[in-house]
Amino acid sequence: MTTDTLSPAPTTAQSEALFARARAVTPGGVNSPVRAFRSVGGSPRFIREAHGAYLTDADGTRLLDYIGSWGPMILGHDHPAVREAVTSALAGGTSFGAPGEREVRLAEAVTRITGVDRVRFVNSGTEATMSALRLARGATGRKYILKFRGNYHGHADGLLVEAGSGLMTNAGGALGQAAPSSAGVPEEYARLTLVSEYNDPAALDALMQERGVDIAAVIFEPVVGNAGVLIPTPEFLAALHRVREHGALLIADEVMTGFRLSLRGATGLLGLRPDLICWGKIIGGGLPVGAYGGRADVMDHVSPQGPVYQAGTLSGNPLAMAAGLATLEVLEGDPGLYGRLDTYTAQLADGLRAAAREAGVPLSVNRIGSMLTAFHQEAPDGAIRSYADAARSDTAAFAAWFQQMLARGIYWAPSQFESIFVGAAHGDAELEQTLAAARAAYAGLGGQA
Repeated sequence: MTTDTLSPAPTTAQSEALFARARAVTPGGVNSPVRAFRSVGGSPRFIREAHGAYLTDADGTRLLDYIGSWGPMILGHDHPAVREAVTSALAGGTSFGAPGEREVRLAEAVTRITGVDRVRFVNSGTEATMSALRLARGATGRKYILKFRGNYHGHADGLLVEAGSGLMTNAGGALGQAAPSSAGVPEEYARLTLVSEYNDPAALDALMQERGVDIAAVIFEPVVGNAGVLIPTPEFLAALHRVREHGALLIADEVMTGFRLSLRGATGLLGLRPDLICWGKIIGGGLPVGAYGGRADVMDHVSPQGPVYQAGTLSGNPLAMAAGLATLEVLEGDPGLYGRLDTYTAQLADGLRAAAREAGVPLSVNRIGSMLTAFHQEAPDGAIRSYADAARSDTAAFAAWFQQMLARGIYWAPSQFESIFVGAAHGDAELEQTLAAARAAYAGLGGQA
């Protein structure tokens, strides 16, 4: 028998009022599309503050957070070491427009931990991926790139092609042919981006055999997080490494997975050997940061050393560098952290499966490390491996479940096609709270069936 954890409905008056004000001055009332709750219904919660594993919204409601600012809060919100580092840096100024010691120290830490030779800091994951692709074109003299359907690499024009997450409903185009996922992306530009299927090694081999001499780089999410969590097969990883036989560079987009799935990210966890890696999220400790890095012979093409131009007034911002240094120091100093995150997330996955099964609700859970997606569809665990597999999920069922979880104080990602993230601040009490809410929510869904 399930005990419902639903309390009297909290007021959302302040969030609704802020959303109304925001819609008058901001497109859709939000500064990033998935925040608008369009796929789950209702008004988004406007957040006032965050500490540990919890958010507090504008109405004073406390919410257990599984978004973690979309990944970077692996230590939890407002971690003391990060807060102290940022406070100390703030006393010395917010931006210099000139080099500083912290960016050297963070670059030394990133290169030492990940094994890349050179790293260049930028301000977002989008900047990191678009810069890495420009570098690949400049280093190879080729103009085409290849990505995978459902992989999201930021909102640069050439990457909004068969992208994931909020663009999942815009699928189209034959394999190898690029269809823009957004208005404003010229078809001529999109045609420079070729598309293959994630986790389909035969399709990748065939496309490289046909077009490999034209392709500057193959960019991929080692673990997909923006079509829901998709985990690569060993056969697909082997095919990825074969792209070098055609002279193309291999770019791992670790903006989401870097320093999250292990200290060396998915690259270390899965034994990858990319030519370039893109990072974001965690290396800024929650502040706006991105980076790309790789072999010296490739990175030395970047200006001012080489002819590939890339710049940024705020790159290496002292506050962001301080937050990143503090975060990496904590991660390196706690060798048991990743194991604890893995254990918690595995227990969460098992509990969600059991709750859905008891209520008779179709569910398949993909989970790796501290990343998880609960796909609302009838499929064996591990069978959802591609964009097409994920797209078969029941988005209406997910939306209803999301609202029931939110009503019970659990802040899940407001999209069926996103990962949730577990952090160090999630403990036994949070797991118990989450699974109690999930049992009640799935019981409610089962009763509607």
